[in-house]
Amino acid sequence: MKQIEVVAAIIRKDNKIFATQRGYGEWKDWWEFPGGKMEAGETPEEALKREIREELSTEISVDEFLCTVEYEYPKFHLTMHCYLCTLLTEALHLNEHEAARWLTKEELDSVDWLPADKGIIERIKGLL
Repeated sequence: MKQIEVVAAIIRKDNKIFATQRGYGEWKDWWEFPGGKMEAGETPEEALKREIREELSTEISVDEFLCTVEYEYPKFHLTMHCYLCTLLTEALHLNEHEAARWLTKEELDSVDWLPADKGIIERIKGLL
């Protein structure tokens, strides 16, 4: 089975978490934490900063490792390294996503999370 390794930014601000809605592919319209695939030679932190620049045209601080999620999708196995992050600039631009929202603890269950991302929602609620 195909193996995919990615990094994800759990961006916090004012007791809210930033979520993005996929605008393409098999999982279009599902919600996820921004991030993406690591490139050869990159550390997870470098990959995360690059992906956020590409996806959101902004800069982040990678503050703390949260967890690694292993999830079996029908066509691949996903390893997702999740990091708590903060914005270094206020401006955000959606370059790849269809929509984005800042969600409070109470709103985290109001969107359809991708299965791998859904696995850490309860843990994130404990941080807010």
